[in-house]
Amino acid sequence: MAKDRKIGVAVDFSRGSNLALKWAIDNLIDKEDTLFFIHVKPSQGNESRDLLWSATGSPLIPLEELRDPDVVQKYEINLDAELLGMLATASSQKKVKVIAKIYWGDARDKICDAVAELNLDCLVMGSRGLGTIQRTFLGSVTNYVMVHATCPVTIVKDPSSHGF
Repeated sequence: MAKDRKIGVAVDFSRGSNLALKWAIDNLIDKEDTLFFIHVKPSQGNESRDLLWSATGSPLIPLEELRDPDVVQKYEINLDAELLGMLATASSQKKVKVIAKIYWGDARDKICDAVAELNLDCLVMGSRGLGTIQRTFLGSVTNYVMVHATCPVTIVKDPSSHGF
């Protein structure tokens, strides 16, 4: 891949998505890349925000703004210190631009929408490690995105949940 790539990481604040973010930072991103931190929140009824941003998601949120408690409260996201630390390290040490984008709705569809809208070169996401029966009844966001995304998708498994 060329420099100045657009790399997305789907984050739901689970251990698996934090591992995916760490993997992307350690193994994929490089100087001049843009790292898109993508989070999908379930729709919460008919709130005006859901209506306003239901199709396009939030405006792009630079890392500097993501550190602001008012911005975090506005979008109702729970950023932990570890995750913010990983993003800050990527920004300062790897010299990448970090941008967050928040969507509301079904994670499967919205992650695929983000890939197209942001014109991502690749996407990294974690795996919840669902068994065959759970995947059949609950559906797998990971499987759906792998099939429908218009860019390469890397799935990072949590070794502790898969018996490795």
